[in-house]
Amino acid sequence: MHLTYRVALIGALLSGATDLVAQPATLSVGRPLRATLARGDTARYRFDADSNVMVRVIVDQISANAMVRVLTPRGRLLRAVNASPRGLERLQVEIGEKGLHQIEVIPVDSAVGDFSITLTARDVLSKDPRTFAAQLLAPYDRTDGPGAAVAVWRGRRTLFAKGYGMANLAYNVPFLATTPTNIGSTSKQFTAFAVMLLVEQGKLSLDDDVRKHLPELPDLGRMVTVRNLLTHTSGYRELYNGLSLAGRRFDEGDHIERSEVLGIVQRQPALQNIPGAEFNYNNTGYALAALTVERVSGLTFPDFMKQHVFGPIGMSHTMVRGDRHGTVPGATEGYTRGTNGEWRTLGDLPASMGAGAIYTTLGDLQRWVENYAHPRVGMAASIAQMMTPFTLTTGKSTGYGMGLFADTQGPLKRIHHGGADVAHRSMLAYYPEIDAGVTVQSNDAGFDSQVAFRIAQAFFSELTPASGAKSAATFAFDAKRFDEYVGRYALDAAPQFILTFTRSSDSLFTQATGQGRLQLTATSDSAFAIRGVEASVTFLRDAARKVVGLTLNQNGVQRATRLSGEAPKAWSPTAAELTAYAGRYYSDELETYYTLSVKQGALTVENRRSAAVKLSASAKDTFVVDATTLLFERDRNGQVIGFYAGNTRTRDVRFARVR
Repeated sequence: MHLTYRVALIGALLSGATDLVAQPATLSVGRPLRATLARGDTARYRFDADSNVMVRVIVDQISANAMVRVLTPRGRLLRAVNASPRGLERLQVEIGEKGLHQIEVIPVDSAVGDFSITLTARDVLSKDPRTFAAQLLAPYDRTDGPGAAVAVWRGRRTLFAKGYGMANLAYNVPFLATTPTNIGSTSKQFTAFAVMLLVEQGKLSLDDDVRKHLPELPDLGRMVTVRNLLTHTSGYRELYNGLSLAGRRFDEGDHIERSEVLGIVQRQPALQNIPGAEFNYNNTGYALAALTVERVSGLTFPDFMKQHVFGPIGMSHTMVRGDRHGTVPGATEGYTRGTNGEWRTLGDLPASMGAGAIYTTLGDLQRWVENYAHPRVGMAASIAQMMTPFTLTTGKSTGYGMGLFADTQGPLKRIHHGGADVAHRSMLAYYPEIDAGVTVQSNDAGFDSQVAFRIAQAFFSELTPASGAKSAATFAFDAKRFDEYVGRYALDAAPQFILTFTRSSDSLFTQATGQGRLQLTATSDSAFAIRGVEASVTFLRDAARKVVGLTLNQNGVQRATRLSGEAPKAWSPTAAELTAYAGRYYSDELETYYTLSVKQGALTVENRRSAAVKLSASAKDTFVVDATTLLFERDRNGQVIGFYAGNTRTRDVRFARVR
C-alpha cells in the first residue's frame, strides 16, 4: 500500500543468508559468470582493486530477483542496489581501499532463479576533471536506457557541458547538453524569485498574511505569511504526502487538479505547527506561492515567468509546464524500472506548478546563476535574502533561505537545490565565493543527483582540502568518538519514526523504525553518509556542545531530536489485542476509508486503491509501516475509536472508526 510519498530510508541490508559457494569466485573484466539462486543462498564473488579506481558491475537477473551488494576488504558496505525484480542491476563504485573486495548477490524472494554477473570495468580515476565527470556518468552513456547531462561553469565561462544516453527511448532521441528537462524542486528558487520581484515592485510584502491574497484559505488561528510559504515554515499539510495517505498513486499517473491544493488546505482542521517555529519541507507552500504571484500580477504563472524572468535573463529554452500533458519541444521523457526490468514512462508530478514543473537546459541554468552573481533582473539584496537561511522562532537556523539551501562544501559556501519529480532528477549548485556552479540532470528515477558535488570538487581546486587534510570521501574518524552520537533520535515531523545509532567496534550503523540496519561513513567529525542510499545525517550540538539532535538529508531536510533514556521495550500484541484495532475508519479531511484487519497473526491496513500491507507494532496503540505511523485513540472505556496518521511531512490526520 502506498501510504507515504517516500522520504524514509530504504533498507539495504538482508540477514539470514548462507553461502552458495564455499569460496567466492574471482571476477575478471569482461568475463560473465552464471549461477542459480534460491532462498537462503548468497552468491559471493570477489575482485582485486587498487584505491582510486572506478568499478562497474552488471548483474542480469535472468529469472532471479536479487539484491546486489559491494563490500570493502574489511566487510563494510559500499553500495547496494535492487532497482527491479528482473533485468539488469548496475552498480558503479569508487574504490578507496586497496585489496580484495566482495560482491554479494542475495535473493529477495523465495523463487529459484538464474542470474549472470559481469565485472564490466575497473578504471583508474582520472585526474582530468572532464574525464572524471565522464567516468562518473558512464552508466548513463548508453542507447538502451535514460541518460544524464552535466554542465560546469566559472566566471561566465563554460568549462564543461555534455549529455549522455537517451532523452526518449521510444524515438531514439539522444540526451544532449541542449535538451530541455524537468528540474523538479530545483524550480522552487524561481518561484521565490518571482515573489521577490513583486516585493521589489511594492505589490506585496513577505510579511503579508497569505489570506490577503488568497482569501479562500481558512483562518486556522494564527497568521501564515508569504515568507512562511517560501521558507517551509507555514504549518500547512504537505500536498503529496497528504494525498498519498489517501491512496493516490503518483507513480502510476494519478491526476490532481491544481484547485485541489486549495481544497487540501481548506479541509485542514488546524496548523501542524506554529508558523515560523518548525521547518517542514513542503510543496503546498510553493504551490500557494505561485497562485499568489498570479493573483497579485494578474498573469498566469507561466506567463509571468516568461515575461518577467526567463525572457529578460535570456533563458530562451525554459518554460513552466502548466499542463503536465502539454508539449515541451525536444524535452526528455522520465523513466523508471518496471517489474520485468523494462523502462516505464511515468509523466510529470501533477499540480506541481510553483513547487516544480519547470523545463530548462544546462545553458539556461548557467545564465540563471550568472544573474545571481551579476544581477540584470532583480536586486542583489533580494537574491541575498533568498540565500540567507531562515531562523526559526526557537532560534535555530533551518539551513534554507527561500527556494535555496545554504551550507558549505569544504571551505566554500554552497548554495544549492535538488529536484526529484516522478522520474526526473536534478541538482544545481552555486559557489558564490568563486563565481562558479555545476548542474546535473537526468531522466532516470534512480539517478543520484548529489554526483554534482563530486564533479564540483574535481573542477574547483578551492574545494579540495588543504595539503595534509583528508577529503570528504576519506575523512579519518576515530570510531570511538561516535559514542557521543549513539542513541535514538525522533523526527520532529513524525515523532514515532525513530533513527537509532549504534557502534560495533569501528563500524557505525543507523536503523530506522521498521527498517534494516545501514552502515555509516564519516564525511566530517559530525556528518555521516548512509551507505547504499542517497542520504546523510549531520549531528547538532547546543551551546554547551551537547549533542541534541540531527538533520536527515534525503529528498529535503528533516530534523530529529535526541531522545533521553533507554528505548521502551518492544510491544508484542496478542491476537486478541490486535482484534481491538480491526475495523473500518474514515478521514473527513482526506475523504478516504481505511480497512484494518487481522491476517495471519498481523494487523494489516488497506484501502480501495491498494492492497493490504502489514503494520508493525512499535509501542502500545502505535503501529508503523515504512515512514507512516498510525497512533490509535481510545475513549474513556478503553475502546478504540480512531487513529491519527502521519508520514513525516503530513501528520495528525484523523481517521474516525465507523464500524
